[in-house]
Amino acid sequence: MEDTELIHEAVDVDAAVLALARRYEAASNLGVQVLNVLNWPAESLLERLPENARAKLETATVRGLEAAMSAASGSRSLIRDQKPWVNTATATMVGVVGGLGGLTTALAELPVTVTMLMRGVQAVAAEHGFDPDEDQTRKDALLVFAAAGPMVQGKSPDLTFLSSRMTLTGVNVYVGIGLIAPRLALVLGRKLAAQTIPVIGAATAAATNFSYASYYQEMANVVFGLRKLSESTGTPFAELVELLAAKLED
Repeated sequence: MEDTELIHEAVDVDAAVLALARRYEAASNLGVQVLNVLNWPAESLLERLPENARAKLETATVRGLEAAMSAASGSRSLIRDQKPWVNTATATMVGVVGGLGGLTTALAELPVTVTMLMRGVQAVAAEHGFDPDEDQTRKDALLVFAAAGPMVQGKSPDLTFLSSRMTLTGVNVYVGIGLIAPRLALVLGRKLAAQTIPVIGAATAAATNFSYASYYQEMANVVFGLRKLSESTGTPFAELVELLAAKLED
């Protein structure tokens, strides 16, 4: 009987990880479509940013994450969590406003966008049964933002961000923000650069914010899906990440 139960558990884990792998694979599709429309390779987007903007990007990202962590958490007590499409639509509208004035308004819009993205991630955490105000959940929310971002083409699945979960163990949230910010700064730099393209800035901003909101909500489902699966089955998180990598290579 015990052997049969273990077999069923293994099948359930395998199927659950396969479903998460499919979400991971689908997450970046919209971002790649935006790149295709712009006809700009992701690697060259950062080169479009003025040097002074690039120099300020990491600092702005740290401040944005700190504000987002506080504001997104605080807003949950005033405004209940919304459906994923509502969070995506709101982030898209913020992008439209941010794209109207080019780089100046895009930089000003950045903390607002990060806050909206964080709200979406927290809502996914709550859907999986985790309290967004708990310390571990806040760290896992940060982990989502260590992902490569939606506007990446032609690269193998990068699961190194999931190993950052161990790095975040034992540190407070604000130290964690400092660890995650450099990676997120590169991701947001691509977004800002896309918004500076003349004429279609507002439209591009809307499209990029839509793809970013969709992407991070899907990645949140992967992160919190793995965490829930780890807790419910007793399978170590690292082992589930290895299984996820194997599914993505199939």
